[in-house]
Amino acid sequence: MLTSAAQRSPSHTARPRWALPALCVTQVVGWGVLYYAFPVMLPTLTRDTGWSPAATTAAFSTALVVSAVVGIPVGHLIDRAGPRRVMALGSVLGAVAFAVIAAAGSLPVFAAGWVLAGFAMAATFYQPAFVALTRWYGPQRVRALTTLTLAGGLASTVFAPITAALTAALGWRQAGVMLAVVVLVVAAPLHAFALRGPWPPHPRVHLGSEGLGAATVSTGIVRSRGFLLLAAALTLSGFAMYAVVFGLIPLLTNRGATTTQAAWALGLGGLGQTLGRVLYAPLAARTSARTQTAALILAGAATTALLAAVSGPVWLLTVAAMAAGMVRGNLTLLQATAVPDRWGTVAYGRLTATLAAPVTIAGALAPWAGAALTTSLGGSPNLFWLLAAVSTAAAVLAWPTGEAPARSSGRHRPGHSRS
Repeated sequence: MLTSAAQRSPSHTARPRWALPALCVTQVVGWGVLYYAFPVMLPTLTRDTGWSPAATTAAFSTALVVSAVVGIPVGHLIDRAGPRRVMALGSVLGAVAFAVIAAAGSLPVFAAGWVLAGFAMAATFYQPAFVALTRWYGPQRVRALTTLTLAGGLASTVFAPITAALTAALGWRQAGVMLAVVVLVVAAPLHAFALRGPWPPHPRVHLGSEGLGAATVSTGIVRSRGFLLLAAALTLSGFAMYAVVFGLIPLLTNRGATTTQAAWALGLGGLGQTLGRVLYAPLAARTSARTQTAALILAGAATTALLAAVSGPVWLLTVAAMAAGMVRGNLTLLQATAVPDRWGTVAYGRLTATLAAPVTIAGALAPWAGAALTTSLGGSPNLFWLLAAVSTAAAVLAWPTGEAPARSSGRHRPGHSRS
């Protein structure tokens, strides 16, 4: 049996004092500019340039796919060297990329800017921050990760109205340049100076008297049945979740809601996402890894089915949208903690990036697939019933992904039952 090289958690007193607050700010800035600004600018952008919404959205989705693929070597690099340089350089690249997007005179240049933005996303979004906090905070990681995602959930609340105001006053190009400057002067310095500090070494896992390094352990885990099933479950769940987000407004407007009412329902769903994350720590402390995974994914299926079944009134649909948002908020934290809950913190960056890659790609494809399926299935309610079935299948796949035999530092939580 695999046993830990040390039975107690390493000391985390040397972690940078300002790492968590700095990362909270940079997640708001990074997501706010590189992700949420685009849909706000899109109507003005397409009107001014004449580029089609499909083509410009494809460029944006390409950035998400690039971030998923690049995230794997980025996770490996952070595992070895820490987050400071990677995230600081990623912020600089993000500022450059958004400036290129704002200045693009042709669609190919616009798309190239988004490809660069994909590299920046891989180096600055949740996954690198998750790696940093998981290694620095050890057994206290759930509280740190919850705090981070609570802050990150405010990105759209802060930057959507700012982007809208700047775009209305200055045009989308000048607004884009100003947002790029925000990334450069806020996120890059915070990453460079607040993440200074010693990077804790990898815990080593032992098989008898033979030590196993991070590369050997991670290769074995990635090829294991439990990891593959977990990846499949989270990918199917992620596809359904993102398809629900993008399909919510058409569903509500087809059921009599005005566009403004539908937008409020979507926004309140985002608020539910932030509120839901507060509930994750108590859930994680009282349930096993596989129980919380299967239960949360099944809750996603239930809220999707509720949206499919309820035809009105609008306030009830809005409540259902908020419930769906609460589940989404928990699923973000579930993805961050799925690896250490099962396999410890050995090679966490590489493993969590590998786990996140298909989920991110599924999220990038979900809007197009959802729109196509809506047409072929005969309407949004039928799409939501299908997505509920997909989430249910994901929950079934998640159930066998419980306790792994490998043991490493920082995996167990006090009082945690294991399946």
